[in-house]
Amino acid sequence: MSCSCGCDTELNLLTQFPKKKEKLAAYLSQLPLGEDREKNRGYLIQSLHKAQELFGYLPECIQLYVADKLGLHLAEVYGVVSFYSFFIDKPVGKYKINVCTGTACFVKGADVVLEEFKRYLHIEEGETTEDLNYSLGGLRCVGACSLAPVVMVNDKVYGNVTKEMVPNIIEECKLND
Repeated sequence: MSCSCGCDTELNLLTQFPKKKEKLAAYLSQLPLGEDREKNRGYLIQSLHKAQELFGYLPECIQLYVADKLGLHLAEVYGVVSFYSFFIDKPVGKYKINVCTGTACFVKGADVVLEEFKRYLHIEEGETTEDLNYSLGGLRCVGACSLAPVVMVNDKVYGNVTKEMVPNIIEECKLND
């Protein structure tokens, strides 16, 4: 089994985390898999959930490992990973920063706040910092329109956010480490 993605991090995930690989292997080995690919495909989503629970995300090499164990093609596994929004194929930061870009938040300056996070963290929306501390994203609505613009960091909600508050929000994350 080899990965064609060319990413050393992905190639090493299974060797970097042997205990996680062991747990995934044990989980997959207890499934009633057989020669019937269609039946095996029925275990794909739960297997991907387990893999993501263990590794945090599903890079190509983890997908390939699951595909191999289930007797499926990588394309079949990737099709499921890319279709369902709860599966992620890139590492996510310890702090998931999401700026609400719904109508109320946008009208009150969410775009300016989002731009400040991009500038401050040196990443674009949908990216993660190299140190894996921060991921930046946008949400359509968090249902807190009276607090617009709203930013969520993991499960914490910040209301009436201005671009001047961005460094303080990041600093609060650092203090929680």
